[in-house]
Amino acid sequence: MSNISYYTAEGLKKLKEELDHLKSVMRPKASADIAEARDKGDLSENAEYDAAKEAQGMLEMRIAKLEEVYSNARLIDESHLDLSKVLVLSNVKIKNQTNGMELTYTLVAESEADLKSGKISVTSPIGKGLLGKSVGEIAEITVPNGTLKFEILEISRD
Repeated sequence: MSNISYYTAEGLKKLKEELDHLKSVMRPKASADIAEARDKGDLSENAEYDAAKEAQGMLEMRIAKLEEVYSNARLIDESHLDLSKVLVLSNVKIKNQTNGMELTYTLVAESEADLKSGKISVTSPIGKGLLGKSVGEIAEITVPNGTLKFEILEISRD
């Protein structure tokens, strides 16, 4: 079963670059590490060889996972997005009803989320709670600490 993921052009480019790096740089390095360890003698008691084989296995798993993600990735066509509601790629300015604090987030695909740069996933509790809301609406979001209420102040796109 495939999990389709939606990406911005920037996010899809980063994913492709990481996959290319793993295949063209890390895979040959892993092979070289195994060859070097193999040259050190008896393989039955060679911890360095075992570690290199283990690292190669982990690398191949990562490559396979990224290839699957990339094959199921879809580019988001921003020209067809409704600007009046909170959707993927929306910049949303919200106000916490409890403490009056104003925050601005950009809703992105899960793989592109980065809280430090203000990008939250549409699959996060806050992201899910904001999706589909319009300016002026109150989003009630259940989090482990209880329920938060955010007023949607502004919706925009870059």
